[in-house]
Amino acid sequence: MKTIIMITLLAISVMSVNPTHADASQPWQIGFQDPATPVMEGVINFHNDLMIVVIGVGVFVGYVMWSTVYNFEQSVNPTPNRVQHGTRLEIIWTVTPAIILMFVAVPSFALLYSVDEIIDPEMTLKAVGHQWYWSYEYSDYNHLTEENSGINFDSYLVADDDLEKGQFRLLEVDNRIVLPINTHIRVLITAADVLHSWAVPSFGVKVDACPGRLNQTTMFIKKPGVFYGQCSELCGTNHGFMPICVEAVELEEYTLWLEKKLEL
Repeated sequence: MKTIIMITLLAISVMSVNPTHADASQPWQIGFQDPATPVMEGVINFHNDLMIVVIGVGVFVGYVMWSTVYNFEQSVNPTPNRVQHGTRLEIIWTVTPAIILMFVAVPSFALLYSVDEIIDPEMTLKAVGHQWYWSYEYSDYNHLTEENSGINFDSYLVADDDLEKGQFRLLEVDNRIVLPINTHIRVLITAADVLHSWAVPSFGVKVDACPGRLNQTTMFIKKPGVFYGQCSELCGTNHGFMPICVEAVELEEYTLWLEKKLEL
């Protein structure tokens, strides 16, 4: 009984530190992060399927190279064959890769279409890159505030000395982006000074932020949690210190967050 009580208290203490699942890279991780959007699920599935083809081609090419080196060594084959061209063989090794590429291209085209598909969004988030932090605007709510200011804030890296237990170094920010799940979201991305890139691996999103240009992408987050990303374009000396932190919540929680923000 004491063991059960201790385990329960430990679980409660862990949940109180970080009540939502945090999707961030792990030590020695070599695979993808857990997907949170349909696009990222498609990317992972396509990668897994493509790796089967890559491994098969690699094994076959490796066998051909080994067979060539072994069978055409002088001690094994002292009398070389003088045939220099084989029309049938050249047709085979030209047509076969073309057929493989055609099979690979069909699912990749479908995935590319889903990545670039822009649907009618239910809300819009604008991300602006600065040296070296991000600022965000929820322009859909401009009409609900005085002077049409809407909801906008800057998001800075939390210094090592200010980190709380359970937070990630170089990934935590002072103002998180809060977004609802199961909602079609449009993200407008630009920069105020130099090139940046807004990237969140769990969402399958990586869009360049260019000064004077407005890029856009869409997201449909399927599960609640805290998701981390970083600027993925070399933008200066503090390039590694402008992280992205998105907190995805249920629609009811997002509504409460909106009400709190609009009262400020």
